[in-house]
Amino acid sequence: MVKGLYTAYTGMVNEEKRLETLANNLANASTVGYKKEGATSQSFSDRLAYRIKDITVPTTVNRLGDVTLGVKIGETYTDYGQGSFQVTDKKSDVAISGNGFFAISYTNKQGQTSIKYTRDGSFTVDNEGYFRTVDGDYVLNMNGAMNSQDGAANYVRIDPNQDYAINSQGVITQNGVNVAQIGVIDFADYDFLAKYGENLYELVDGGQIIPSDAYIEQGALEMSNVNVVDEMVNMIAIQRAYETGQKMIQTEDSTLDKAVNQVGKI
Repeated sequence: MVKGLYTAYTGMVNEEKRLETLANNLANASTVGYKKEGATSQSFSDRLAYRIKDITVPTTVNRLGDVTLGVKIGETYTDYGQGSFQVTDKKSDVAISGNGFFAISYTNKQGQTSIKYTRDGSFTVDNEGYFRTVDGDYVLNMNGAMNSQDGAANYVRIDPNQDYAINSQGVITQNGVNVAQIGVIDFADYDFLAKYGENLYELVDGGQIIPSDAYIEQGALEMSNVNVVDEMVNMIAIQRAYETGQKMIQTEDSTLDKAVNQVGKI
């Protein structure tokens, strides 16, 4: 009976963690380039139950069988599926169609600079012609992105006083001349990508950068791949599962009460 309480408890904790992941998805449903997360479940390792202090068998410990200790979160994963495009007609806005990421020269609050990656292409062009993110970080060109090289020579820069166009390969032209190329790269294994925050990713040790075969769409942004309707349906299912765990605990508690206070009197 006590095992039933533990099983119900672990199930409720599992649903609570799934709900946290789902709530984060809903909170970022309108975030440009956001990739939704999901959670898998797995059971705790089985353990053998033994009959202890059984005076009828003084020299042997008898097994009662396997005991399952409930359920837990197996892992939290990221769905890198393509999000829908939103047309903005803003020339500096670009969206990636296919597998790939923009490379960003990111500077944190301590002034430390490192290379991060994002699908958010809501860029701006400053007075000096540099492409920047909404947070002011520089966008790397193809050489900087592929070779993980920072510095002004690897930033995307154009003449801010002239008109420009961006083709499907990310090449920027002004007056018919190629002046820069937005760096879009991919990774051999997405398991080496870690979420950094602020809609950015970082490559952990062992990750490999490879060329991307994605296309660039100018004047558009890739929105999140969160389906709000699906997430709401999943939220209802999680709520029902949580309520089932509560009822199971109430039932087990009632059974224990009868075993202790009523059967014990007999």
